[in-house]
Amino acid sequence: MRNSLKAAVAAVALGAFALSFAATADAAGKVRIALGDVASVETLSFLVALERAKERGLDYELTAFAKEELAIQTIISGQMDVGIGTPYAVIQKSKAPIRNFFQLSRLVFYPVAEKRYTSWADMNGEPITLHSRGGGTDAIASIIEKREGIKFGPRSYVPGSENRIILMMKGQVAASIVDLSNKNILMDKAGDKFAILPMFEVLASDEVLFANQNWIDDNPETVAILVESLLEVWREMTADPTIVDRDRVKYNLLADLPQELLSDVDGYYAEAVDGGLFDRSGGGKSAALADFEFYSEAGQLTGAIDSLKIEDFWDLRPLNAAIAKAGG
Repeated sequence: MRNSLKAAVAAVALGAFALSFAATADAAGKVRIALGDVASVETLSFLVALERAKERGLDYELTAFAKEELAIQTIISGQMDVGIGTPYAVIQKSKAPIRNFFQLSRLVFYPVAEKRYTSWADMNGEPITLHSRGGGTDAIASIIEKREGIKFGPRSYVPGSENRIILMMKGQVAASIVDLSNKNILMDKAGDKFAILPMFEVLASDEVLFANQNWIDDNPETVAILVESLLEVWREMTADPTIVDRDRVKYNLLADLPQELLSDVDGYYAEAVDGGLFDRSGGGKSAALADFEFYSEAGQLTGAIDSLKIEDFWDLRPLNAAIAKAGG
């Protein structure tokens, strides 16, 4: 994915791919998984883990929603079983028995803007386009405001970094916060027009798996298979990023995409692993503590950090059991 045309085609093709998962909705016995984005190369490692879990007896459906907030609401309402996102604020405000149980990725993002903005001071009062309301990029923007002493203008939300950089290259968006691969695409194709603004280090979660505590308690074998498969893939991937593309071929994943769009899977995962996007241990306690600090500073969690209890936001039992079974 090294040019805007590829990114544009990917956005359409991957959207169609995500919808194909939803076609099996309401089939009995399936684990219903809510994705608050389109399936993409960036979610390929998760798809690989799902296929490995399927080989061990896990039946699933994956449904893509236009916004992360919608995916979270389907878990609260019981329409879906497992969600993907960062539901910290929702858990605290709603008191819903939702618990995180595996960190899929960390917040490795890059603020990008037209070159007329040479510093954060230049962005004071200026509009910015982010992924979703209450999501990771929204939180990053709030922390930037706090640390830099500025206030962004109107915030708009366009899910998918690939979609935001397309709008940037079309001149419809002047500033955004995007992921690693799409930052590279933007700078490769339009580096004469855009620049990367300073970014602080982030160890917090971008995407975690979460579910209703009652569902976790009622489906221990299902949760164990899912977490063990994820841990297996995350460990293998961080040791050798090329396993993701090999398993993509094995399981015929993203089959609707033109081959040229899949030519850089190895490159993406090598960069992502090197950039610290994945925790080979699945997050757990360390992720929870980093998330408390980050999302508190962003204003999405309230109260003193030391008053926040891990057990109110995470169920660590499935991950700890998987780690013990895998050998530390």
